[in-house]
Amino acid sequence: MLPLLIERIRYGGDRTLLSLTDEELDGALGFVRYTDGIRFPTVAGLLILGRESALREHLPTHEVAFQVLEGTQVRVNDFYRTPLLKLFERVMEQFEVRVEEDEVQIGLFRVPVPNYDRRAFREASVNALIHRYYTKLGAVHIRWEDYGITISNPGGFVEGVTLDNLLVVEPRPRNPFLADAIKRIGLAERTGRGVDLIYQGLLRYGRSAPDYRSTNSHSVAVRLPGGEADLGLLRVVIEEENRSHCPLPVDSLIAIRQLRQERRLDTATLARAIQRDEAIARSVLERLVEAGLVEARGVKKGRTYTLSPLVYRELGQSADYVRQAGFEPIQQEQMVLQYVRTHGRITRKEAVELCRISEDQASRLLRKLTDANQLKLEGQGRASYYLVFSL
Repeated sequence: MLPLLIERIRYGGDRTLLSLTDEELDGALGFVRYTDGIRFPTVAGLLILGRESALREHLPTHEVAFQVLEGTQVRVNDFYRTPLLKLFERVMEQFEVRVEEDEVQIGLFRVPVPNYDRRAFREASVNALIHRYYTKLGAVHIRWEDYGITISNPGGFVEGVTLDNLLVVEPRPRNPFLADAIKRIGLAERTGRGVDLIYQGLLRYGRSAPDYRSTNSHSVAVRLPGGEADLGLLRVVIEEENRSHCPLPVDSLIAIRQLRQERRLDTATLARAIQRDEAIARSVLERLVEAGLVEARGVKKGRTYTLSPLVYRELGQSADYVRQAGFEPIQQEQMVLQYVRTHGRITRKEAVELCRISEDQASRLLRKLTDANQLKLEGQGRASYYLVFSL
């Protein structure tokens, strides 16, 4: 068993491992340490190469529970304490027999649409195994439920990682040797940005983002939402990826998902969602404008964004775009009239701030209301203002 594991490690990932002897391999991956010239296995070495009996003796907290729940009924309740390579294979087997996949025609290609993305599940499972506290009692739990898959592990986030910086913080593994070994043997994302893959695996199919809100100081928990894929949104994403010859970044996918849900977005709202500053949020949205996926309205701080007519057409909701675009001027007119009724008057600058539009747009709006005998202009130049029209 042990020689087979070593060969799988040597040939399964980093090509620089191919030429190493077994002893050199142990040292390169941090599987052993030397004390007074004597070799001792590290926690990483035990977890990856240790026999089950050695794991039970030296790492009794190492355990993974795979559970399938249907309502209140527990259909599967399996526990594993094997070395990580074997354990991970078994978990993926459990996943593969339950994942369901449809296909959708996009252009000339048929694209698979799984109910759960394999990369997202893989990275979430690996993260739970790498980042758990092996000094704390409790198992890593993988629960397949009606509404999604929840993966949890003992121990909270490592120091410096919070719910508010999860997307942008530099990787901080609890056990660097274990994290590096897992990456080098091909089980995890080499860049350390596995969280990005989890987000991508959900958002590109139009599903909700991963939910970490059940995380606390005692455990990290992430839920991968299930449900039907948003096929219209998937078509938009894949066609853009085909056009640009690269995957859409996570920040862009978050922006598109937010716009799909809320219809309108500003930079401050997106900045909070992607955990970055407003300048970066603005650049994300402007790139989507250039790609034809998003439409911008207004200028500077008043600039807002909606999905473009092209995207609404792909979603089969062209009428929604027309209603949204057509209703906006009516809203602006009513806002200006209500402002004048409340405050007695309005200037062009105040109309810009109130409606979040440019100065030219504000001038046209005020002129329209004046021509319709709803407002009247008083004064000239910068001193001008508008009152309610009265006979």
